[in-house]
Amino acid sequence: MLLTAGDLTDNFASMSDTPRLPGLKLADADGLVQAALAVGAERGFPPLAVAVVDVAGEVIALRRADGGMPMTSRIAVSKARTALLALKSSGRIDLPGSIVDSIQHLYGGDFVPWAGGVLVTDGELILGAAGASGAHAVEDEEAVHTAVQRWQESRLVDGQD
Repeated sequence: MLLTAGDLTDNFASMSDTPRLPGLKLADADGLVQAALAVGAERGFPPLAVAVVDVAGEVIALRRADGGMPMTSRIAVSKARTALLALKSSGRIDLPGSIVDSIQHLYGGDFVPWAGGVLVTDGELILGAAGASGAHAVEDEEAVHTAVQRWQESRLVDGQD
């Protein structure tokens, strides 16, 4: 069967009718990443990688500052997903090593219970999560926590809440 231009247009039109998950938009994710990178630079942290994931744990935005170690990108994503899986900041997870090992096995090693992953919320509603890596874990978390806090405050000012 040969597809025509009309068939392609129909397929794209039906894709726009597909429902989307609630949560962050690309502009929100980009803003959160930029803000966290700026916080890291302002505070003199080593180069960070910052990731923002949606409510399904899929990456919306990911950037690594110049000079950042390549592995920090993957760790930033894992920290964000960890916060989402645990429904709390990744640094607040206090589990015995054997349980952490089991969870890492379930999630293919994509579970990092160290500081640096935070939930992105609108009140009690989880919209996604942000994670950072590259500095000390508490600095990673400080960067993304501050970025999320600034984003939430800007939404209040803009009347989006």
